[in-house]
Amino acid sequence: MTLSLGDGLRPGCLKDSTDAPQIQELIMLGELTKQAWKRKVQVMIEGPGHVPLNEIISNMQIQKKLCHGAPFYVLGPLVTDIAPGYDHITSAIGGALAAANGANFLCYVTPAEHLRLPDLDDMKEGIIASRIAAHAADIANGLPGAMDWDNAMSKARHDLDWKKQIELSIDPEKAKRYRESAAPLDSDVCSMCGEFCAIKRSNRVLDKQ
Repeated sequence: MTLSLGDGLRPGCLKDSTDAPQIQELIMLGELTKQAWKRKVQVMIEGPGHVPLNEIISNMQIQKKLCHGAPFYVLGPLVTDIAPGYDHITSAIGGALAAANGANFLCYVTPAEHLRLPDLDDMKEGIIASRIAAHAADIANGLPGAMDWDNAMSKARHDLDWKKQIELSIDPEKAKRYRESAAPLDSDVCSMCGEFCAIKRSNRVLDKQ
């Protein structure tokens, strides 16, 4: 069994971030953590939801210290309050920085946050955004093998291997849909640069050497 020790005073807006009630609650959660560990019960700590970008690292450090290094999960955190409909993005920005600096688990946020209950499409968008943030943090933290996926994508781009690029995409369905919606006459490039594709031209020069 694992107890999730709740952040009932989680900041609901940027103005509330890192205030006295939030810190006092972390102190209490730290005491509860020690009580749980004495009884050999696992715990994780719920973290803040709305935090300005410049306060995220300090929030991670404070939590780890006050809660004795217990696993920490965060809702986002959302780094701005003015983006209803795009809060999966505000969340991913904060989540990447939080995870790169100590957060152990990211709670995903959908585009419907603050507006309505999410539907399946909203949930997919939120999950993908959170996975991107987590993967970016894995790279930043130097986790073994984290960049292998990115290196494989770079090679597929160098080879102009569009099938492989789509297979390697975090959302292959969306990548394929975009590719097919504007397929160029020259099938080995994209519709942005076409024949002037820098990779294609570089490969052509290198092949002649």
